[in-house]
Amino acid sequence: MSNSGGTCNRLLATLSPADLDLLRPELETVALEQDAVLARAGDEIDYVFFPHSGAILLMIDMADGQAVATGVVGCEGVVGSLSVLGASPSGITAVVRAAGTASRVPAARFHAAFGRSPGIRQAIQKHVRSMLIQFQLGSACNALHPVEARMARWLLQLRDRVDSDVLPLTQQALSQILGVRRTTVTLLMGNLRKRGAIRSDQRGQIEIDRARLLAAACECHRVMRLEAEEIFSGSKVRTRGMAPANDPRIPEIEADDAV
Repeated sequence: MSNSGGTCNRLLATLSPADLDLLRPELETVALEQDAVLARAGDEIDYVFFPHSGAILLMIDMADGQAVATGVVGCEGVVGSLSVLGASPSGITAVVRAAGTASRVPAARFHAAFGRSPGIRQAIQKHVRSMLIQFQLGSACNALHPVEARMARWLLQLRDRVDSDVLPLTQQALSQILGVRRTTVTLLMGNLRKRGAIRSDQRGQIEIDRARLLAAACECHRVMRLEAEEIFSGSKVRTRGMAPANDPRIPEIEADDAV
């Protein structure tokens, strides 16, 4: 651990030095180890995390013990920020899917800074709007699109955040993300491998061909990225469903994109 300004996180990078100073006394850099649980449903939120790298899945736990992914956060976002709405247990379980690093700050310090800084409030509002788009489109996608296209969409969402065509995933992890049986994932992996969208699947890693995976995915991945970029940049983009796949206004979500 070390003290950090967190400039590799897109939200922290938008803050003024004065806003960062409200967090800095207790802001530290921590390693995000794969499969680590940053927040657990039903527990109080102790820390707010601003990822620099890696990918964190937001999981909903059901009464029967099953869990399914509802969203993913990388260096463009934050985990635990909704604790500013009031003292209440976390509604989701946040699990590190791809290892990385993050700036973390105690929830109490973050709450105090949020109350004092319009800049911090504006940054969190952007994040919340972006996550709402992800949740809403994800719900529609789950209801309307074939599971193979949805799997391609999830693989691309993870790829955007780890900036690598080799994803730290097992078929079991994919089955949990999608909420389907492991046998279904095995079948879908075979289909995508025949199309060249997946190059290999071994030792807990899935190597993808991004261009071919884009062809296999539904439009939801592209639209999520386009609308999120509109929120963060403040620029007006085309209406939903009309942007081409190679739209230059949809950059990769990478640590180097901090602006």
